[in-house]
Amino acid sequence: MKATLFGILAMAITVVASNILVEYPLPGVLADWLTYGAFTYPVAFLVTDLTNRARGAQAARVVVLAGFAIAVVLSLIFADTRIALASGTAFLIAQLLDVTVFDKLRQASWWKAPLVSSGIGSLVDTTLFFSIAFAGTGLPWDTWAMGDFSAKIIMALTCLAPFRLLMAVVTPRANVEPAR
Repeated sequence: MKATLFGILAMAITVVASNILVEYPLPGVLADWLTYGAFTYPVAFLVTDLTNRARGAQAARVVVLAGFAIAVVLSLIFADTRIALASGTAFLIAQLLDVTVFDKLRQASWWKAPLVSSGIGSLVDTTLFFSIAFAGTGLPWDTWAMGDFSAKIIMALTCLAPFRLLMAVVTPRANVEPAR
């Protein structure tokens, strides 16, 4: 239970921080390609995947849904409404897809489930979020989406190291099996 609560808190903090940071492009020539949110949001996939590995798909869904509920409320307070709604839509669909893909690949090599599920989830999240949040605003949302997706893939690769290290610390429940 404590691990699930930690996951929910980590998820909510990650999403709210990302929803605020996505409004700030990187300086200079990268301003048309990346926002600071590209570097915080991929942590949400790490949280989901660690919960899934340690506690199973059902616990990961609880972390996603509870983290979503908290993050949407806080994002409506601290972030732009359009961004909060785009984030909520993209987050829920992409994270639940991540849980399903991870669970299907659970028995494969240790790195396949987190890398493939994060990659697929990132593509869905990026496509939904940037088209809902920024289409029609005159902002360079299409290049932000390309830059964001590229950063998410790099972060997914980078997050494999902490995932592997934390797998040694987090003891999975004995009855964690792929969902049917």
